[in-house]
Amino acid sequence: MRYLLGNWKMNMSLSQIDKFTNGIEQLKPNIFVGVAVPSIYYAYCYKLKQKMSVGLQNVSEYVSGAYTGEISAGMLEDVQADFCLVGHSERRQYFGETDARVNSKLKMLLSKNILPVLCVGETLEQYEANETRKVLNEQLTQGLAGITATDDFVIAYEPVWAIGTGKTATEAEIDSTCGYIKEIVKQILGKENIAVLYGGSVKSTNSAGIVNLPNVDGALVGGASQNADEFIKILNIFK
Repeated sequence: MRYLLGNWKMNMSLSQIDKFTNGIEQLKPNIFVGVAVPSIYYAYCYKLKQKMSVGLQNVSEYVSGAYTGEISAGMLEDVQADFCLVGHSERRQYFGETDARVNSKLKMLLSKNILPVLCVGETLEQYEANETRKVLNEQLTQGLAGITATDDFVIAYEPVWAIGTGKTATEAEIDSTCGYIKEIVKQILGKENIAVLYGGSVKSTNSAGIVNLPNVDGALVGGASQNADEFIKILNIFK
């Protein structure tokens, strides 16, 4: 399976969602296409959900209780969310999410049969210190603790230094790193053919050389996913 996922982050309005929905017409049937929307807009995206998968950007590590502002995996199950991001770099950076918390959230989603998209990636400092593989190994080892080979999840590799900066890793770096991620997951879980997506300033003008790389199974798109025309252009680049 190949994937094109969007992440609207804390963007969009009702009128913008309507414009996006009306701009989505024909999708490729052999590719999993979806967008992770702000939770407050999930119900409003019912028309969009008739055209593609709709997911959320975050979930609580707790089942239920006095956790004001949090949204549980059970709630996501109730509203039939198709997938959910976990461990996005912005959650790690701005909200102090650790690998242990990411692991708990991943398990919560799996318990409710909601597809988790586990985000991993290194900072600019780590990249320049040639610590990319070390960082990814730690994030995957801790993030996948207690997960089994039969569990269904997707990994998104997003180098932090390439998110929203206009910078993009070279195609050789992307392919090599995504291949390394697959090797690590195989070592940890014995799981073959894990889907690894690339994210980080992906847009129609640079995606042709990314989404069809041998070790890349799709893309997690940020800003470009807020425009239907741009999103479809990226989709049409998939072979």
